[in-house]
Amino acid sequence: TSHFNKKKKINKRKEEKTKSFDLTMESHNVSNSLNLDMEKDQEKAFDYSKRAQWLRAAVLGANDGLVSTASLMMGVGAVKKDVKTMILSGFAGLVAGACSMAIGEFVSVYSQYDIEVAQMERDGEIEKEKLPSPLQAAAASALAFSVGAIVPLLAAAFVKEYKVRIIAVVAAVTVALVAFGWLGAALGKAPVLRSSARVLFGGWLAMAVTFGLTKLIGLHGL
Repeated sequence: TSHFNKKKKINKRKEEKTKSFDLTMESHNVSNSLNLDMEKDQEKAFDYSKRAQWLRAAVLGANDGLVSTASLMMGVGAVKKDVKTMILSGFAGLVAGACSMAIGEFVSVYSQYDIEVAQMERDGEIEKEKLPSPLQAAAASALAFSVGAIVPLLAAAFVKEYKVRIIAVVAAVTVALVAFGWLGAALGKAPVLRSSARVLFGGWLAMAVTFGLTKLIGLHGL
């Protein structure tokens, strides 16, 4: 009986150890699973953040193209009422602005590229897929600017009557400003109404100042 009881106790201890080991392994597996899930969530958050930054930069570039080209067209339209002159000035603004944006972005991103490569060389490893692309950034900036700039050009292209053309440009730019303001606010998680209003009034102010000053200078024959 004593031998049987000892054997029973030994078996019981073995079972307890086995259960304890199983629980430890299960806890370890759960912990690993949670860590993997957290890492995946962090990667997704990083990817979303990176994408949102690119999209927001694209929206801002389009807004720059919209406001600068529309203001240029309004300024020229203040002293030259024919549609050809207005369209040519807008087209020149589109090309010049897109080239300026592309070159500026290329230089900026290439500087960042050089810094990151130097840091990776110091660390002993270079991961090319993590490096920024200057050409891609330049092309994206030029494209975004052009998308915004094309709005006032299209609005004015098919309207011969001067006053109607000015109204068409202002109306098209207004709609685009509200859309860009809303999109930029949504991507930046800012108050949509306030952001849209700020972008709208800023665009209106730029067009009004350019139109007014050019008109003033034109009247004095300078």
